[in-house]
Amino acid sequence: MNLKLPCLWLLSVFFVFNSYAQQEYPTNRQVEQRLKQMAGSGNAKLISLTKTEGGQDIWALQLGKGDMENKPAIAITGGVEGFHLLSVELALKVSENILREHSEILEETTFYVFPNMSPDAYGQYFSDMRYERRGNSAKIDQDRDGELSEDPYEDLNKDGWISKLRVESPMGNYVPHQSDSRVLVKADEKIKRDEKRYMLYSEGIDNDKDQKFNEDPEEGIAFNKSLTYKFPYFEPYAGDFPVSQKESRALLDYLFERWNIFAFVTFGPANNLSTALKFNKPEAEKRVVTSMLEKDVKLNEMTSEIYKETIPQKAYNQDNQGTDGDFFQWAYFHFGRLSFSTPGWWVPEVMEEKAQNAAKTDSVSNGKIKHTPETNFLAWAEREGLEDVFLPWTEVNHPDFPNQKVEVGGIKPFAMINPPYEMTDSIASNHTDFIIKLAEIQPKLELHNLKVEKLGRGLTRVTVDLFNNSPLPTHSELGGKSRWLQKLQIRLSKDKKDILAGNTIKLVDKLEAYEMKTLSWIVGGGTANLKIGAPHTGFVKRNVKL
Repeated sequence: MNLKLPCLWLLSVFFVFNSYAQQEYPTNRQVEQRLKQMAGSGNAKLISLTKTEGGQDIWALQLGKGDMENKPAIAITGGVEGFHLLSVELALKVSENILREHSEILEETTFYVFPNMSPDAYGQYFSDMRYERRGNSAKIDQDRDGELSEDPYEDLNKDGWISKLRVESPMGNYVPHQSDSRVLVKADEKIKRDEKRYMLYSEGIDNDKDQKFNEDPEEGIAFNKSLTYKFPYFEPYAGDFPVSQKESRALLDYLFERWNIFAFVTFGPANNLSTALKFNKPEAEKRVVTSMLEKDVKLNEMTSEIYKETIPQKAYNQDNQGTDGDFFQWAYFHFGRLSFSTPGWWVPEVMEEKAQNAAKTDSVSNGKIKHTPETNFLAWAEREGLEDVFLPWTEVNHPDFPNQKVEVGGIKPFAMINPPYEMTDSIASNHTDFIIKLAEIQPKLELHNLKVEKLGRGLTRVTVDLFNNSPLPTHSELGGKSRWLQKLQIRLSKDKKDILAGNTIKLVDKLEAYEMKTLSWIVGGGTANLKIGAPHTGFVKRNVKL
């Protein structure tokens, strides 16, 4: 007997989820390798939905056991924005954590994971010229001037980053921040113009001489700006019509065949978890609804409380609760599901500094210097000992500004959105806990108090209480109005001629949280099989002896 084989097998299992003890965010190739390792470990299935214009796969990872399509499911999405590296890592690590540490939840819940919906843009981080890219590799005339990509990004100081460009000018409307002169802020026009002023642009050259910089780069459509809800017509990165790209079409086609999804968790810029959305009555009463409905706002508030109890970090400067054409809002308004979104991490708030002999300005109030998101980030980075987060202002010669002092520099792209990689383990662990808690409160149908009463002459009355044992209703309020969320089906398998009262099949619109509904039939003898539910609630079954 070869005693080495069991040892080799154990080592292979260990390396399934531990071979990426890396110190940097994964490349597209490394993402694929991790997904394939999960798919080979059991309880996971991996498919490619399509390939992007840039030749990258759009992966769908399905986690579950048994009849996965007929039990409640949560869809987890990362990479809705290509510059959000953390979102891809969270989708991967949460999946790995579920398989490794929470496999029991797969008995009751299915997970559909789409780790990266913007792989073309995501790959820019690993290129020779790094910038926060949104669009895929489609050839698009972003500024609609009849020419393709005639005004792209240029790395003027050849440092491998596209940062900011500042031009010293008395006509500028930016000034150095009083607590950190590296950061420029909008000038207070009430203050005398005796301070050094700058014009501020994205690093590059105005190639088409329209006084705009980098407005027609070599990139195409942004996934998170091209969905159907509030589609931003005629805006850059949106496309000519909604869902114009292969990746968005493939994802939506896949989702419309997954009737069992009851909730979405999107890792993206939008945030309705640390701060719940507000109910807007006029917007909710429009023919085309543009506000989350009132009962769904209550569900958002409840879920937000669970999130804040689970995620220890307090949100700072998180006011993005959805943008036109984004995925998070599409999942609710056009797909009828509960939809939650979080960036996963934000720069912690740093206490404001005391202003020493400073005049009151937009950045000084009540004797304290007010932080901007940029100065707050730099103060936090200094406190944490992070040194490589700022590109020093470096003077360059610029053809658009002859005889003027022009510098490039600023906070490194990606740094304010994506934490150091070594922080991702704890962030993913917390978000895994939240998603498990969300799965644990999914709609749960139960049958109670089954009674079989003989009425004589071969007839029997069957009564049973159907109970939703969950703080969530079986349907969101908007989902109840949507054709994309199936109603509860109550099916009694019995020949129609043997049913004197009640229906063989009955549809119920919804059950509220902890609501009970009593069902009753009068039937002939023999046996009957009772099956109640919908794909997104799961099904309960009972064999009834009459």
